[in-house]
Amino acid sequence: MDVIRSIDINCDLGEGMNNDADLMPYISSCNIACGGHFGTNETIRTTIRLAKKHKVKVGAHPSYPDKDNFGRKRLNISPSELAESIFTQIFNFLTVCAEEGIIPNHIKLHGALYNVAATDEPTAKTIATTLGILNQSIPVYTPPNSILAQQLSNSISVVSEAFLDRRYQDDGNLVNRIEENALILSPELAWKQLKQLYFDREVTSVIGTKIPMDAETYCLHGDGENALEIAQFIHEKLKEHGINLQKDA
Repeated sequence: MDVIRSIDINCDLGEGMNNDADLMPYISSCNIACGGHFGTNETIRTTIRLAKKHKVKVGAHPSYPDKDNFGRKRLNISPSELAESIFTQIFNFLTVCAEEGIIPNHIKLHGALYNVAATDEPTAKTIATTLGILNQSIPVYTPPNSILAQQLSNSISVVSEAFLDRRYQDDGNLVNRIEENALILSPELAWKQLKQLYFDREVTSVIGTKIPMDAETYCLHGDGENALEIAQFIHEKLKEHGINLQKDA
């Protein structure tokens, strides 16, 4: 009897890259910018409608309130400022979801905030408290064994995430984007990493160390210069291996 395999490929969309419609057929969930690094209620609405058309699950993608740096720089702001911004971003996203008759699938932090919340306890606590105030019990995509995952473990479901287009350090954290080898731009290498993550539950670091990594969802960055080429290549490889995308019902 054949084993039915499936996978969740998620992608950051609604970020003004003009390739959302092209990427939708090759992903199963999307993280929609909701005003921190990019986005308005109308861009959220447009992306939600596009996702609905392609049976792609939708999630909020809040970030530091920093459009100038696309949310990729750590901001020195107070916990109350961060909490207010995250609350507003997610609330706006949920409002549009309700107006469009869509049930949100997840929440995933963006950029620098994603990385900081994974390793910094005060930031993780602020995020966890804010999500608790929202009282939605929406699962959160976060790195395996992150501090944010620990903070959420007693109240909100956590979905462990790995990246198919980013390199990893020996400690399991992502290589900083300023480093030359941080990004995977080759479709073949992206597939190689995804295949290792999916089948072997591990990833090879930049210096060759094999790191255990048990992920439930895999991210492709929609703003990558080869994003569409990578998405199409991986889609074909998944089909060759009999792995289905976990599209919405």
